[in-house]
Amino acid sequence: MKLEGDMLTIKVDLTKEFGPSSSGKTIIIASTEGNISIPDKDEVKIGLNVYKKKPVAA
Repeated sequence: MKLEGDMLTIKVDLTKEFGPSSSGKTIIIASTEGNISIPDKDEVKIGLNVYKKKPVAA
């Protein structure tokens, strides 16, 4: 995550997996694990979850 002027850029490696979600329905790719401040702007928060559907078992 990078702040340049008024533009926030977020990079996420979509090849990563961090295991199943708590419901078990999705696979977590990235998460802030709650709301966090963005760089150099404590008054602005972000909460990010990136996930994909779990493959259907055959």
